[in-house]
Amino acid sequence: MSNVNIKPLADRVLVQPAAAEEKTASGLYIPDTAKEKPQRGTVVAVGNGKKDEPLTVKVGDTVLYGKYSGTELSVDGADYLIMRESDIFAIL
Repeated sequence: MSNVNIKPLADRVLVQPAAAEEKTASGLYIPDTAKEKPQRGTVVAVGNGKKDEPLTVKVGDTVLYGKYSGTELSVDGADYLIMRESDIFAIL
């Protein structure tokens, strides 16, 4: 897990996306142009939540989120997504 110096505000969560699949189940390699955006990742930082609405996810949780959820950002060469907790579908 990376140590990033970003503190999300309110109900926002910083997620490090999982790597995209390199091969299909049958062993075929997927070219970069055909790779799907990952829909799972690891929570690396969380905000304080909203008043009367504490966050349910915590740092280290593996989560599922929507394909187009969050805003992409890159810090020190690592890619992250920052999104609202409501964009997260499930904790694995």
